[in-house]
Amino acid sequence: MSNSRMLHGNNRNLEAWEKYILHDELDFSDMRIEIADSWIRSRNFDVDPNATTIKEMLSEEELMQRSQAFSPILKIALPFMETIYKAVGEGAMEVSFTDANGYVLECLGDEDVLRDLHLHKGKNMSENVVGTNAIAITLKKGIAFQVLGAEHFNKKFHKMTSAAAPIKDDSGEIVAVLCMSGVNDRVHPHTLGMILASALAIEHEIKLNKRNDDLIRINKHFDAIMKTISEGIITITYDGIITDINYFALKILKKTHQDLIGKTIDEVTNKSVLALIKKEVRTLEEKEIQVITGGRKKTIIMSLKPIYSQDDSIKEYLITFRESKKVYSEVNKIFGSKAIYTFDAILGDSEEINEAIRMAKLIAATDATILLHGESGTGKEMFAQGIHNESPRKNNSFVFINCGAIPRDLVASELFGYEDGAFTGARKGGNPGKFELADGGTLFLDEIGDMPLDTQANLLRVLETKEVVRVGGHEVIPVDVRVIAATHKDLVEEVKMGNFRGDLFYRLNVMPIHTPSLRERKEDIRNLIDFFYMQFRKTPSKKLAIDESFYTVMKHYHWPGNVRELQNVMQMVTNLIGDKEKLSSGHLPLYIKEKISAESIELGRVDNIRPLDVVEKEAIVNALLVSDNNLVQAAKMLEIGRSTLYRKIEKYNL
Repeated sequence: MSNSRMLHGNNRNLEAWEKYILHDELDFSDMRIEIADSWIRSRNFDVDPNATTIKEMLSEEELMQRSQAFSPILKIALPFMETIYKAVGEGAMEVSFTDANGYVLECLGDEDVLRDLHLHKGKNMSENVVGTNAIAITLKKGIAFQVLGAEHFNKKFHKMTSAAAPIKDDSGEIVAVLCMSGVNDRVHPHTLGMILASALAIEHEIKLNKRNDDLIRINKHFDAIMKTISEGIITITYDGIITDINYFALKILKKTHQDLIGKTIDEVTNKSVLALIKKEVRTLEEKEIQVITGGRKKTIIMSLKPIYSQDDSIKEYLITFRESKKVYSEVNKIFGSKAIYTFDAILGDSEEINEAIRMAKLIAATDATILLHGESGTGKEMFAQGIHNESPRKNNSFVFINCGAIPRDLVASELFGYEDGAFTGARKGGNPGKFELADGGTLFLDEIGDMPLDTQANLLRVLETKEVVRVGGHEVIPVDVRVIAATHKDLVEEVKMGNFRGDLFYRLNVMPIHTPSLRERKEDIRNLIDFFYMQFRKTPSKKLAIDESFYTVMKHYHWPGNVRELQNVMQMVTNLIGDKEKLSSGHLPLYIKEKISAESIELGRVDNIRPLDVVEKEAIVNALLVSDNNLVQAAKMLEIGRSTLYRKIEKYNL
């Protein structure tokens, strides 16, 4: 548009403005509908068309806060604003940036021009404040728009022309407005086009920055996830070149990024991993391989997934791996043997049991091999678990194997593992042994005295070298295992008879601990009875209801099955009595009562001369046992009257 045509149009707009302001007459036929609608809204807002100042203004603190909030967009917009300002000659023009509420946050222009145009940082150019202007219509309509001279509602702006364009976000919402204003005779004919192009360019830059920020955030999240994943992760090219590696992989391999990036996977693993990958073509699941880290062999479990390009060809491979001992440890925690007992679970206050616990706690802090010897039922496994849970290995595997419960020809494969096809029925892919499963933790070999002699030789070698070779295999696998062995047999005698290797016995017997029998700690029987009674009774909230005769008989029994037998007896008798019934010697199983009676008679034969009241008391006790506390039957057995029996019971406090 030429200056003469613009001047003619402005005169016509001035006439229309005067009619509307002075006479409230509005002719829509000769003016743009957007301007007419804006004038009506401006009057409804009670905007003063003759106002000389813009009343609504941000304080310095408010301006600073809003500018800081918009600093990312302002940082993008400022170079474009400077380019526009220079392009139009830097005279009698200004370029401004306003937020979505119409506040000017940044403007470029000569101070005199800005003052003359009444445009300063912090002023509000909204329609409800200053009336019709390009910024206001752009905010209202969401479009690029130019307002010429007298089209402005405020008379003070009649000498200027303004062009504005919205800056929108990804959702199409207006976040800011870019505007150029100047006196009518200095307006460039392509002002609106420049402003619109600049606003679109700013939008594009904002989107690019947002995508970059999103990528940075995603990369940070990905990096954080990669650092917390307890698996080694390596990406390699189709030719096996390492392109990326995570923290855990570096930790497992004991390397740095500089050591690995750009190297081939085969160089790192000292294995033909790439050939294995190419052979499998697509995927590799849970493959055991050995790598050398820090000069030592380490078994890892590796999986692989291909990464495809757009043409469906394999571009890269993603390798994940974990140390086998970590995998085995987790499997053991879920499915295998777990050390659930601590020393606090071992009941008793006798000197014998306390001494055994003291020794076990002392040895637990070391890595020495331990031999637990004691009768069946004395709690050897509880001691083994207590030692593990007291040791530095407590967070790793506790693996149990009963050497006497496995067929002789399978003991070696159970302990040391086997390779694929090692024997008929062998699992495809092989299987790790108990030593590998216990790597980093504790292996409890129960009933070690029943281990076959040929396996004893292999066990001795593993204890000395700390390495295993799977049955049917050749690879030497290093293991870090604390061994606790247990037996009820006299291994010294077994060595003499040729049933147990002497060298293995001395290797195991580094720290011997004797688990005392119940006969050796009879003072603990009462507490054990009370504990198991409370454990097995149906109404545990009630007080103990146990007759003294029950304790007496239980204490005199010899307990060949030790605590395990006592526990079973207490479970049986507790389940047989009613809630209100008192537990007495009469509830004991017949084999215990008969054994006590026979021992009493045997004692009578040995001790020919004893006080009469002792003999009389024993006779009454035996009669009560045999009769299940039936006083009528007991009196008949003793050939005394029932009233006499009552007096005798009271006399001997039975």
